Amino acid sequence: MSEHVSSFQAPTGTHDVLGPASAQWEGLVAIFADFAYRYGFSLVISPLFEDVGVFNRGIGEHSDVAKKEMYVFEDRGGRTYALRPEGTASVVRAFVQHQPTTPWKAWYVTPAFRYERPQAGRFRQHHQLGVEVLGTDDPAVDVEVITLAWRFYEAIGLRRVRLLINSMGHDECRSAYVELLREHLRDNVLSLCDEHRKVWNENPLRVLDCKKDECVAVTSRGPMLPDHLCDDCREHFAAVVAGLFSLGIETTLAPRLVRGFDYYTRTTFEFVADALDGAQNAIGGGGRYDKLAEQLGGKPTSGIGFGTGIERLLLTRAAENPHAPDLVNRELDVFVVDTTGEDSATVLLDTLRQTGLAADRAYDGRSMKSQMKVADKSGARFALLIGPQELAAGEVTIRDLRSDNFEQAQQRVARADVVAVIADLLSK
Repeated sequence: MSEHVSSFQAPTGTHDVLGPASAQWEGLVAIFADFAYRYGFSLVISPLFEDVGVFNRGIGEHSDVAKKEMYVFEDRGGRTYALRPEGTASVVRAFVQHQPTTPWKAWYVTPAFRYERPQAGRFRQHHQLGVEVLGTDDPAVDVEVITLAWRFYEAIGLRRVRLLINSMGHDECRSAYVELLREHLRDNVLSLCDEHRKVWNENPLRVLDCKKDECVAVTSRGPMLPDHLCDDCREHFAAVVAGLFSLGIETTLAPRLVRGFDYYTRTTFEFVADALDGAQNAIGGGGRYDKLAEQLGGKPTSGIGFGTGIERLLLTRAAENPHAPDLVNRELDVFVVDTTGEDSATVLLDTLRQTGLAADRAYDGRSMKSQMKVADKSGARFALLIGPQELAAGEVTIRDLRSDNFEQAQQRVARADVVAVIADLLSK
């Protein structure tokens, strides 16, 4: 028999997630949603594409994401849009548009799109979880956002995670620092990497974000942002670090940490996993963006948030502990095997499902032997057999598919008692 293979495949840099792997995604999102609820966040759902200006203003026209990685397109009406490259800008645009009561605490789960070289745990369409808080500049909310992420990572079993933290100051003190950095880069321009040797002057802070050895060597010898903070920013940063310390969350000062977007002010942070390769070990991060709402046409509003990638988290979890327990159990409780051709299986399945049991069946009038093979492969604990004898007697045969003792593994019970008996067996 010839095999039919589709000529269409998932685009480069994307991937399909099928069961049972998709159950781990489901579990991860459910755990995050529970944490968000406990911390007072509500779900926000926004469009996957926005006016390209939302992202150009938010993440910066000169950022690598805007210049090289965004999927930008013109629609049939001549309007220029971009697929979402990250979660924050869309949430802030929604805040500006709808003006909810502040402080506004929102969480999201969304695909994000970046045209970049696919690599382990990083795809052109990847998926993010995140939270945003708008309407307060209290350092206590910085602590709360970072703590939510930290506790979430703990809850999914990650233990080898470090928190890097920095402050980028606000416009005034950062502007003064940028001029000092610009002078330093000008004096060492020939020692920069090929890319930044040409564009270092556009946004000197981007050179701090460069991971190439040449730029790391130059910037490591230059001025560091934490040394040039104003008193207010220094006090804010100290309060954040102290708050995290009070919760037993250890921080590592990372003075070169500016992250990839232009909207950050004051607190910036990143979580790195030691179980992953050092060059690609970031699993999440974020920071303050006290000017973003204003840049998107709203009134000045303080904000802070973080994002974390689903693919990268599952990769980290597997790398740290290949035998980690499943985040959610999605195996069947029972599998109904029916050889009567009547509606008995349909009615029984509906009864089982209404009581909260996970139940399935075979189709297409298969033989008993064929149906039992499907039942065994389904992962169900029990098979419920309905044959002509059971149908006539108003009974069902329960077979434990995980027992080696055939005599003890099988019993016939009254149909009216099936749910109670199955519930009792599953509880043991």
